[in-house]
Amino acid sequence: MCADTFGVGVHVTEEELRFVVRVPSDVDSGWTDPEAFQSLVAETVWEFLDQRAVLGAIADRFEPGSTVTLGTVTLEPDGTVVSHDLDAPGAESGDQTE
Repeated sequence: MCADTFGVGVHVTEEELRFVVRVPSDVDSGWTDPEAFQSLVAETVWEFLDQRAVLGAIADRFEPGSTVTLGTVTLEPDGTVVSHDLDAPGAESGDQTE
């Protein structure tokens, strides 16, 4: 199997915070169900980061229209975590927004 790296972040709207997954254009054909792998990516991120703290910090500090980058997760289609480079938004870590 071939692992793929997904960029992850949270997009801020007026009404909600939306978890976003950036899918590589050359994603492995083993990822057959987009909803399933997006859920798997989200579950993986929240295993490494404190979901409540991260979302609270984003809601408090970022304006609607911002997308806050949390980093990347590299997964195989069977759900195996190969690596991750995740960081909660914080003044000391250098916030990234788009």
